[in-house]
Amino acid sequence: MIIDFDKCVGCGFCVRDCPVSAVRLVKRRAVVDQAACTHCGVCMRVCQEEAVSDPDAMPATAIECDACPIKCWIQPGYEGACRRYTNVAGQLVRKTPALSYADVADTVGENCPEAIRRPLITAIGAGTTYPDCKPAPRIVRGHPDGVDVVTVVTEVPLSYSSVIVKIDTDLPLGHEGDRIYAGKREVGMVETEQYGSKMLHIGGVNRLTGSNGFIVARTITAIANRHQVKLRLENGTRIEIQVGRPPIINGIEADRMRVGCGSATMGLFAPLFVAAADEVIIIDSHITGQMSRHVAGVYAGARPTGVRLVFSESTPGRYFGDHGDGWGGTTITDPADIIAGIDMAVARAGMTLLITETTGQNGAFFRITESGALEPAPLPEPAQQALSAIAASCEPSRVSAVYTGGAGGSARAGVTRYPIKLTQAIHDGRAHLTVGGAPGFIWPGGGITFMVDVERVRTGAFYWTPTPATICPLEYTMTRHDYEQMGGHTEAMKPFKVRRPDDD
Repeated sequence: MIIDFDKCVGCGFCVRDCPVSAVRLVKRRAVVDQAACTHCGVCMRVCQEEAVSDPDAMPATAIECDACPIKCWIQPGYEGACRRYTNVAGQLVRKTPALSYADVADTVGENCPEAIRRPLITAIGAGTTYPDCKPAPRIVRGHPDGVDVVTVVTEVPLSYSSVIVKIDTDLPLGHEGDRIYAGKREVGMVETEQYGSKMLHIGGVNRLTGSNGFIVARTITAIANRHQVKLRLENGTRIEIQVGRPPIINGIEADRMRVGCGSATMGLFAPLFVAAADEVIIIDSHITGQMSRHVAGVYAGARPTGVRLVFSESTPGRYFGDHGDGWGGTTITDPADIIAGIDMAVARAGMTLLITETTGQNGAFFRITESGALEPAPLPEPAQQALSAIAASCEPSRVSAVYTGGAGGSARAGVTRYPIKLTQAIHDGRAHLTVGGAPGFIWPGGGITFMVDVERVRTGAFYWTPTPATICPLEYTMTRHDYEQMGGHTEAMKPFKVRRPDDD
């Protein structure tokens, strides 16, 4: 790419977004390493000063990659924008070797005995069906369990894709709908909470095709490949997430998720709470529990205490909390502030009160004075046992993610001459879709919309390309009879041969 130094202002957008790091700033002007540059056009598309222009012709030593619409110009010894292909002595070479199911079986963990539920090979390292009118890069035939089976594989560029991140933590992250940023650019939003887990949605076709599409694609891919990713939420919260590891929230590593909401915690441990204090309050941002009014507490023997809480009661002993940085993810930073008042006509001097959270991490113990005030006291042994029981029942805080994609588009033409028949076979169970060998969940309804747990897919199997889109390995497995019936590219089928570790 050619830089007009008279127009370049040194903003660094091209440096930031170049997928192969071919641009750098020298004396506040962009300089392109022409050998590493793939002509992907990212720098030209992000330059607000129109200082980048297209060269007239491809260098004689470069190869034009046809794996996706970008059509990178790749020089000898360099990679394309998606980092999948390298020019080796004038030949495009796929960097990752083609993997059979045996190569990924330990990751997939699929034990289903049906022949078509296991692909003969995976699409990891297979290459892309592009243009889509030609057969998929690998169509193989085998006979598992004596069944004549065909597997068709391709690495599909998907603009209709996203990743849903589940963060198991009791710590607050943000409100539903809050924007999520990678650096200063929007990549997603906060979704609903699911039983104490915070759900983030990164990507989607509108974001991928928007002004921040490159960083959106990069972020989806990094999360799906289980890399560490730093994000910022609209309300200022900063998080570092990596699938399979605890989240780091505002510099603090979370260590456990809640055992349940305040009401569920009451239901789980009511007998311990009754033994621990006369009144127990479980502070929670969603449902705060109060033992003396909660059905579980009453069942376990709790008696009225005259204690009123500041939150709005939904049903007896269950209160809708608020959201903040305090106890249980609420605005309560001093546990005594949860008390709105005490009716001394019901309460009595010396009555005990235990306040804690749904993780058992914090606990405060009080005695009621004759005037109805709260007098702090040390945690007695029964109260400590109750907190320990909550803490021991909590699961570790961790991050997980589900990749979502829509594969009902033109890439189906690489599988069959009649794409609608492939869609119908997937929904009818006559063809089975897997992602890098991992089983996917197929959404009912139109198209082929699927979801897959990224921890069941080999690390590094996802890529991104500056169309922008993410690239996902997909396998379609079915009987040969069904493949022929849908107009499959039988002329491109090859016998399946298991690749052994000592094979070249």
